[in-house]
Amino acid sequence: MALMTGEQYIESIRKMHMQVYMFGKKVESPVDDPILRPSLNSVRMTYDLAQKPEYQDLMTATSNLTGKRVNRFTNIHQSTEDLVKKVKMQRLLGQQTAACFQRCVGMDAFNAVYSTTYEIDQKYGTTYHENFKKFAAYVQENDLTVDGAMTDPKGDRSRAPHAQEDPDLFLRVVERRPDGIVVRGAKAHQTGALNSHEIIIMPTISMGPEDKDYAVSFAVPMDAEGIFMIIGRQSCDTRKLEGSELDVGNAEFGGVEALVVFEDVFVPNDRIFLCGETEFAGMMVERFAGYHRQSYGGCKVGVGDVLIGAAAVAADYNGCAKASHIKDKLIEMTHLNETLYCCGIACSAEGHPTASGNYLIDLLLANVCKQNVTRFPYEIARLAEDIAGGVVVTAPAEADLKDPKLGPYVEKYFKAAPGVSVENRFRILRLIENLTLGTAAVGYRTESLHGAGSPQAQRIMIARQGNLPMKKELAKKIAHVKE
Repeated sequence: MALMTGEQYIESIRKMHMQVYMFGKKVESPVDDPILRPSLNSVRMTYDLAQKPEYQDLMTATSNLTGKRVNRFTNIHQSTEDLVKKVKMQRLLGQQTAACFQRCVGMDAFNAVYSTTYEIDQKYGTTYHENFKKFAAYVQENDLTVDGAMTDPKGDRSRAPHAQEDPDLFLRVVERRPDGIVVRGAKAHQTGALNSHEIIIMPTISMGPEDKDYAVSFAVPMDAEGIFMIIGRQSCDTRKLEGSELDVGNAEFGGVEALVVFEDVFVPNDRIFLCGETEFAGMMVERFAGYHRQSYGGCKVGVGDVLIGAAAVAADYNGCAKASHIKDKLIEMTHLNETLYCCGIACSAEGHPTASGNYLIDLLLANVCKQNVTRFPYEIARLAEDIAGGVVVTAPAEADLKDPKLGPYVEKYFKAAPGVSVENRFRILRLIENLTLGTAAVGYRTESLHGAGSPQAQRIMIARQGNLPMKKELAKKIAHVKE
């Protein structure tokens, strides 16, 4: 089939029979739930923009598997140009949604699993790579959204998977059958699982021989028997139930996270990409993490563009846009945001082909990119809140603004620059609140810290990739040190 439209995507998710729970109750129609729908709208933009001629070069690519034009979120990177376009696409979508558009994890899993399965097959003569290529072609042909799932609950972090008190705290194989495997466990913090057609499972850490049952990668439909989701809470999420677009801040778009539980789920043989080859678990983890840390140099920058714009509008509305310290803060926000983008572009431009032929980013620069993302968005958010003023968290509700008795007082005492309506001022303030404190924090501020691994995870990779021995030799050569 051709690339799906946004509306076709919405209807395809509606037809699925996912088991979704929120606030202790089953959600009968997730597509129509007012708390969940904004996250679906964000994914829809990845389909709508792909239909527009002016964005075709960024949003689509030519498949190396079928030769057909596919959505870039299902593409296997074939060059450094593909890697650069990926980052530019993510910035565009961040600008268009000011939220998490959720398909990056699937795209990054695609490319990590593609190259890793090739190398497993080369060593063991398995058919994982062919399995994955067939799955990838199916996803491309049907223009599906895929969730990439790596993070296990982990339990006691000091213990390996096999040594946990509860063996299900890392997803594992509990039965091997002639026609496939049965798995049990969970994947936590799953961005966009609710809005995906399929889910790719990957191991979450490097593993030893004792962890053979945990070294597993596969793909299943999100509505496969035995899978259910428990939706994570977000600040201000129930504001969406109140009927006020103004109070939400970003009423159309959002993100969503879930705990995805696998209660004895069957996986057929042709959907298995890793099963017991423990020495390749670390490779898959490292490559996925690298790709996903590259992603943050695009998506978070696009959302940052919106937040910088909102701060600048707030300065206009407050009547202080010409103040030198305000100008300097906006310059600093822009400097930090563009530095993140530079890292995303740099690790892409310095990419190289893997043995399988698809392109991997420069892992050192990708980890530097994400390390910066754990810091800079916090400063950008702080400066936005500084410029906006305390009213960003003390402004009354829309109901007060529209109330016959209270409204005139709200209008009188929250008036700022001439010609600016209080409603418009509140709209910008609520957007800033949404991005820094509210439901979009999962797609910007807090996720910037923990998404794609915590700061220490990047520092470990930077230490590995930094090549200190080479740098020591450079210094000794220049200093004419003889040992």
